[in-house]
Amino acid sequence: MDSLLKKKAPNLKIGEWVQGVPTNIDKELGKVIVIEVFQVNCPGCFLYGIPEAISVYNITNKSDVKVLGVATAFEDYDKNTLDNLKLLITKGEVIGETLRALRMYGRLRNGNKLPYTIPHPVAMDALIRRSGDVQESQVLDFLEANVGSYQTYSEQDKQMLFDRAKHYLVSKEFAALTFEDYKLRGTPSTILIDRNGLVRDIAFGADGGLQSKVDLLLKE
Repeated sequence: MDSLLKKKAPNLKIGEWVQGVPTNIDKELGKVIVIEVFQVNCPGCFLYGIPEAISVYNITNKSDVKVLGVATAFEDYDKNTLDNLKLLITKGEVIGETLRALRMYGRLRNGNKLPYTIPHPVAMDALIRRSGDVQESQVLDFLEANVGSYQTYSEQDKQMLFDRAKHYLVSKEFAALTFEDYKLRGTPSTILIDRNGLVRDIAFGADGGLQSKVDLLLKE
């Protein structure tokens, strides 16, 4: 992840735009770009990540800031689907763990619908079915992104981590291309890109600090 900071942001790899005018990083230069990456079957995304992105969308000038949502899938492939994303966007309906958690917290209306709408453009990540073969370089990239101190481990522990990571990657049914390009660790994740198209921040989780980060980039 750190290797991407202050470097040119790779264009999003999109399977389908579900809401809004199709766009990409290279088409939004001159603006601060906020990309909220979520999964449909991710309660935390709907309790914290997406509302924070919507707040930025509502507060900031649309000519200065572009907020985009990218639904991805690195697990629960039967739930994190394009069809369920379309159900969410067109009808506001949630499913799976998101439905159960929001119901428990009293955050739904009319049984299974979000109490808010997502106003900004939303797309589905490009998903490619894996062949089952995993290269050593892919495992090492995964470890560098997810185990920051990997190189400091003993050779025995590094081999154990390598074997576990390889087993995990082999078991993954799909590769989510934008998720992997940005070396994300999970969802919700937020990617911030400055006016020059450089990656300035990649955050896993939501801490309430997104607006302040955007404001700092707007001052540059």
